[in-house]
Parts: sequence; C-alpha cells; structure tokens
Amino acid sequence: MADSTTQNDKPDLIMDIPVGLSVELGRTQMAVRDVMNLAPGTVIELDKQVEEPVDLYVNGCLIGRGEVVVVDDALGIKITELIEQKPPIPSA
Repeated sequence: MADSTTQNDKPDLIMDIPVGLSVELGRTQMAVRDVMNLAPGTVIELDKQVEEPVDLYVNGCLIGRGEVVVVDDALGIKITELIEQKPPIPSA
C-alpha cells in the first residue's frame, strides 16, 4: 500500500512540535564560592553592554539576535538578525 503523504506534506507533520526558545542577555563566570553567596538583591555583571543585541536560541542552537523591548508590562525581543543555518557535514 502506497503512502498517501507526499514529499510536500511532510514538513507540515513537524510544524506543531514544541521547541524551547530562549534569549541570552549575557554571560559571566563565577567561582563556586561566589555562587554559594548569591542572595536576593545581588547584582551579577554580564559580558554585554546595554546596546548590544541579545542572542536567540531554539533548543540550544543560535538562530538570531535581537533587541530587548517592553510590551505592556512584559519583556520581549525584537528580532534584528536571523542566522543562516548550515546543514551538518556528513561523516565518512
């Protein structure tokens, strides 16, 4: 019996699968001692400046960059750049 799904229909099969989307404001490194001393009100300095774009990840893979925006009382991201994804190099 032939499969009734055509090649063009196959991408639709995955369109409703949830993926993790995250935005990275910046990074830092800390000694375990400093992490253990964190408390409410502690400010952690990150490696990015206010004007720099934030990184946008899907399932841990960098896909773009953007600017932090405020929408009503929530934070959001305005995408300013999408990064072209290169297909993996097949192993021999």
